[in-house]
Amino acid sequence: MKTLIAFSTTHGCTEKTSQELKEYFDGEVELINLKSDRNPKLEKFNRVIIGGSIHAGQVQKRVKEFCSKNINELKLKELGLFICCMEPGETGQKQLLDAYPEELHQVAKSVAVFGGEFDFEKMNFLEKIVVKKVAKVKKTTSKVDHEAIRIFSKRMDKVFNPFLFLV
Repeated sequence: MKTLIAFSTTHGCTEKTSQELKEYFDGEVELINLKSDRNPKLEKFNRVIIGGSIHAGQVQKRVKEFCSKNINELKLKELGLFICCMEPGETGQKQLLDAYPEELHQVAKSVAVFGGEFDFEKMNFLEKIVVKKVAKVKKTTSKVDHEAIRIFSKRMDKVFNPFLFLV
C-alpha cells in the first residue's frame, strides 16, 4: 500500500508527529509538507493522511486549501485526519472537527488529536508574548500524545470486511 502523509507545520510539531506516524506503517510512505508542495499528485496513493496544527483555533490555510481543492478525490481514498494542538478533551475534539470539512470526517477511517507543543526556540517575539499571556506557558513545553499516534496508526491498518458480518 502506498501512503501519503500530507501536512503543514508552523513550528515543527506536526512534522515530527508525521515522521513518528510514518514509522508505524509498512509499505511505501511519503511525507509531503504542503508548504513546499501545495498540490501533491494523489492518484499514486491508496491511503492519504492529512495533518495540521492549530494556531488561534484554526488549522493552517494550506491544509484547508488542500482539502477543498482535492475533496472529491480524497473521499475515494482510505483517509486519516489529525491535528496537533495543545487543547485537551472537548476543546481539542472541536478543533479537530473544525479543521476539516464534514464530508471528509464522514469518510475518514481514523481521526485524532496528537497533542502539541510550544517551542519557544522557533517562535517569534510576538508569538512568545501571546503564548505566555493566553496559554500561561513560559518555556518550551511538549504534550505530544505518542499513544494517540500509535492508536491512530492501528485504526488505519485495520481491515474492514463487511462480509464478515454475514457469517
